Amino acid sequence: MQLDPATLLIVSAATTLLVGALFLATWRQAPESRSLAFWGAAHLVGAVGSAGLALRGQIPDLVSIGVANAIVLAAYGLIWSGVRSFEGLNPRVGWAMAGALVWCALCFVPAFHDSIVLRILYASAVATLYCGAATVEIWRGRDERLASRITAAAVLGLHGLFYCVRIPSTLLAPPRPGLNPLASPWVAILCFMTLLFSIASAFTFMALVKERAERKQRIAASTDALTGVRNRRAFAEAAQVAMTKQGGALLLFDLDRFKAVNDVHGHAVGDAVLVGFCAMTASLLPRGALLGRLGGEEFACFLPEVSPAEALARAEGLRHTFAQLVVPELPDLRVSVSIGIAQARDGVGFETLMLRADAALYTAKHGGRDRVAVAEMAAARAA
Repeated sequence: MQLDPATLLIVSAATTLLVGALFLATWRQAPESRSLAFWGAAHLVGAVGSAGLALRGQIPDLVSIGVANAIVLAAYGLIWSGVRSFEGLNPRVGWAMAGALVWCALCFVPAFHDSIVLRILYASAVATLYCGAATVEIWRGRDERLASRITAAAVLGLHGLFYCVRIPSTLLAPPRPGLNPLASPWVAILCFMTLLFSIASAFTFMALVKERAERKQRIAASTDALTGVRNRRAFAEAAQVAMTKQGGALLLFDLDRFKAVNDVHGHAVGDAVLVGFCAMTASLLPRGALLGRLGGEEFACFLPEVSPAEALARAEGLRHTFAQLVVPELPDLRVSVSIGIAQARDGVGFETLMLRADAALYTAKHGGRDRVAVAEMAAARAA
């Protein structure tokens, strides 16, 4: 079965147009995702370019060769800009349009305009460059674990690879002089690949945006809005898993006389103290430690796989560092923290561990504040 390239171009243009409209409709619902706007514009522009290519021989060559190909190259540049926008980078729209602008300039050079080989080589090289650059940007952001990221990189990479293969193929088997370009089997293959790319990119790019939104919602649901550490529920869930697998020590913190800080210096200063405490604690904790806010001025930390002596040393270091906090603009501000420690042992549940650490914290608070108490030692004193 032989497919008519012009018909394929029209089908490709129609599909790309629908995909572009879908991207823009989705962007209207999520205007904060600017990448959707770039991808929508890219597909709409690409649809116009494909339609121009399909009308080769029916419209002036200036439009079907010069303008249509420039529009298609601009579409690939906009796809790259959309990927950069998705990754939180400058879209660099000027660079995205550079390939199309250089094409327009070259079309005024007779040697280039009259050579289908040179035109194919340049267009293929530019498309390869934009798709390759977009693939690299997607792959660089893999620290943000999104299920569709690898698929998106594969879609972009394979499409760029197609254009890359087209370069040596054109050099080895250049089109016959005088042959209608639309009659080339490469055009049919190109139309089919573009059709697949439009559909695949619609699924993968929208999936990326959706997965990021869901990830942000999960993080927001498990994060304390003020300090950025885990909230009570998220901390409890993570600590239970960690203590079951590794054991360790639970530290409970209570900022001393925090109500007085709010009353004397205002709630803005109080909030800054809470944020500062979390920032300081996070910077001093070892990798793998879990930090969470239980509520108000109460915090908790689980240290996996630490001995009682190491847990005590960590707590004393945190207490001492926090007590040294000085704010030049507030010379009267004094802060300190009381800490209770309970060691996780075999057969001890998380709730029991919390009760032991809380009892130790109570001992530290009522023993004069600004000190550390260990659950076993506190129980021995009480006995």
